[in-house]
Amino acid sequence: MEIKTSRFTPFILPAVVLVSLIVLPLFNVPQAWLLYMFYFFVFLTAANMWNLLAGYSGLLALCPAAFIGLGGYIMTILTWVEIPYYFGIIIGGLAAAIFAGIISISVFRMKGIYFAIGTLVVPAILRLLFLRWRPVGGDFQGGGAGYMIKGVSSIPPQVSYWIGLAIGLFSVILVYIILRSKFGLGLAAIRDNDVSAASSGVNVFKLKLFSFIIAAFVMGLAGAVFYTYQGYIEPNSAFDINWLMIVLLATVMGGIGIEWGPLLGTIIVVFLHFQLARYASMSLLIQGFILVIIMLVAPQGLLGLLRDQRKARSIRKSI
Repeated sequence: MEIKTSRFTPFILPAVVLVSLIVLPLFNVPQAWLLYMFYFFVFLTAANMWNLLAGYSGLLALCPAAFIGLGGYIMTILTWVEIPYYFGIIIGGLAAAIFAGIISISVFRMKGIYFAIGTLVVPAILRLLFLRWRPVGGDFQGGGAGYMIKGVSSIPPQVSYWIGLAIGLFSVILVYIILRSKFGLGLAAIRDNDVSAASSGVNVFKLKLFSFIIAAFVMGLAGAVFYTYQGYIEPNSAFDINWLMIVLLATVMGGIGIEWGPLLGTIIVVFLHFQLARYASMSLLIQGFILVIIMLVAPQGLLGLLRDQRKARSIRKSI
């Protein structure tokens, strides 16, 4: 007997998962669960955008900390001039996007490893700038331009959770739509061979620039949301290289250039983040070691490894 399936069948499981995530805080779950999930949503947002850049656009941008930190700082500055944090989150994302457009004038002149190095120094420049600049009045809190964020201390953990869920879901839907659009087809051509794509009429520069600005906007949102939860921001953490390690680990472990790769990778990264917190001085070294091992054992990531094994089994069965 043939079982008929509706065209909506593939969406049933994601819908059930989404509804479950939305109502989770309504039950008396431990606060630690909400914290872990909040970190997962923020890290997933950043990893999805870096996968869009490195995995699909061929842009090895090593500056996610610049967009995340800038989004967080703009939101913070706006709260000090009496603008609510929820407006600051959006404006922080827009500021990161504008900043990406400005620096693209310089970094897009570079190619390959030079582009990567050029973007790597951007967060360091911003960190030095904010260490010496007092954006708004008042005394510094801690080192450099460190500020408490106004108006966020009363935000319940449940609300922070839902805001994190919103940006995480937004990043997933955004990538889903992009990859199935004409824009996504152009990115696929660029990823395979940008020279061939250009000769086929694809505007390589335009698509890469749009990807860069879109990723910066969403990473800026993620940074602003993250620091509303933290309640405090300072340059050394906002523009820390650890943000780069987070997106690298999540994307490479899950599978770079694979749509669901960052999802799996982020689960592992959140686990490592909290487990390695007790080894703060060695955390980056341990993460780097894990990254190297994954790249050697599974260059396509864990999902890529599973995909290759599945192909190999199907080939053996067909012989």
